[in-house]
Amino acid sequence: MERKELDIRTVNRNSLKDINNVKIDPNLTKQERIKSYVEQIGNPYCYLDGDIIVGISYADTDITLEDRLKAYVSGLG
Repeated sequence: MERKELDIRTVNRNSLKDINNVKIDPNLTKQERIKSYVEQIGNPYCYLDGDIIVGISYADTDITLEDRLKAYVSGLG
């Protein structure tokens, strides 16, 4: 199973990292910050935020986040 396919209802919470423990050095380059984040969080699609299990997923679409936010702000979303 791919990391992004984990089900938050069945995942072992003990296997997850808490995002509150992630520390990013702002002096690193963008690529280095991304690498550091992924190394610290383990699975960027499923992690803890305190006591809450967070699951992230993305729709397979050509619409960008910016496009979607503009639609919501304009009342069309």
